[in-house]
Amino acid sequence: MRLGFEGKVALVTGAGSGIGAAVSRQLAEEGAEVVIADINAEAAEETVAVIRSNGGRARNFTVDVTDAAAVERLIDFTVQQCGGLDMAVNNAGIDGARKPTADYPLDIWHKSMNVNLNGVFYCMKYEIPAMLAGGGGAIVNMSSVLGSVGLPFSAAYTAAKHGVLGLTKVAAIEYARMGIRINAVGPGWIETTLLSEHSEASGSRRMAALQPMGRRGTPEEVASLVCFLLSEQAAFITGSCHLVDGAYSAH
Repeated sequence: MRLGFEGKVALVTGAGSGIGAAVSRQLAEEGAEVVIADINAEAAEETVAVIRSNGGRARNFTVDVTDAAAVERLIDFTVQQCGGLDMAVNNAGIDGARKPTADYPLDIWHKSMNVNLNGVFYCMKYEIPAMLAGGGGAIVNMSSVLGSVGLPFSAAYTAAKHGVLGLTKVAAIEYARMGIRINAVGPGWIETTLLSEHSEASGSRRMAALQPMGRRGTPEEVASLVCFLLSEQAAFITGSCHLVDGAYSAH
């Protein structure tokens, strides 16, 4: 099933590795021109190189999503260099500390909120006007299965990802009649660098092994859902969260 991305412009944050890189590759394979945005310039360049080696179109932009002015420059770059913005995946995110709520370090709390929640807000703040100028578009915000359930010792990450769901629903309602669809995707335990770091710190590797499907997901499995939600195949889907968690949240 072709998703009809030929001639479309897509932006993906946190696209230097993991889920963001997988989404970017699939978007390019479906014909989109992709702006690869990441705080790690070298990682972003690697994703661009992979896409180009496979015949796709991509360019990179180094950005810190906690800096609203930098995000505005990213959107300006995308519109000026690519001619507009049709699709966006706000994927940049970080893990937090493994501490009980009362012992949670304030600096890590604020950093997690800045990246995982404020960063999504800043992206939408500037993406939406660019999409309105072009007649509409589609946005996917990367939440988490922890946007739907709780996990002990993960207060900041869990709170931020719940916040992403609320932000997604509000914006989806506001722009539903203006041609912009906004959804969230909630990955479960996916084989990424972030999960590896989380597992080593907290023993969550054992927890992931106990999930109903008996395995972790892959970035490509998340990317397939993201690309579907961005496509016209999902024309009546907006304001909702779609889990890719191997039934982890069904317990």
